[in-house]
Amino acid sequence: MKIHEIQPAEGATRNRRRIARGQGSGYGNTATRGHKGASSRSGYKRKSGFEGGQMPLHRRLPKFGFKNPFRIEYTVINLERIEEIAQQFKGQEISKAFLLEHKLIKRGNQPLKVLGVGELKTAVTVSADKFSKTAAEAIQKAGGKVITPIQADEAANN
Repeated sequence: MKIHEIQPAEGATRNRRRIARGQGSGYGNTATRGHKGASSRSGYKRKSGFEGGQMPLHRRLPKFGFKNPFRIEYTVINLERIEEIAQQFKGQEISKAFLLEHKLIKRGNQPLKVLGVGELKTAVTVSADKFSKTAAEAIQKAGGKVITPIQADEAANN
């Protein structure tokens, strides 16, 4: 067998429909477009979401909700994760810069918030943009320090 002798299997290929090539083709006259209406005319492009004049789905469904353009998205870290980090990097101050440097958080453009999920046993200094009340209490109870940007500014000015 040579490469020029290879043929597709029986019934694997079919001839394409030659639309609008005269009456003898069986697809002449209206060229499969039907009679009258926009879709039978040249230059017609159906609008996305068009349902033949029926009220489209995107207009039948009610509008609801509100997207606040001023919402602040936080990068969140829990106390249990801070405990793991404190065990791994002993005696380090945990800040957003530190977490980014060690690739422990992904987004540097979002403010950092510490939440009180988990338990903290190690005394550690945590610097973040925001703390939940339970997280701040747990850090201070363990003998650590809580530093927010406001406190850091005050310390720099004094």
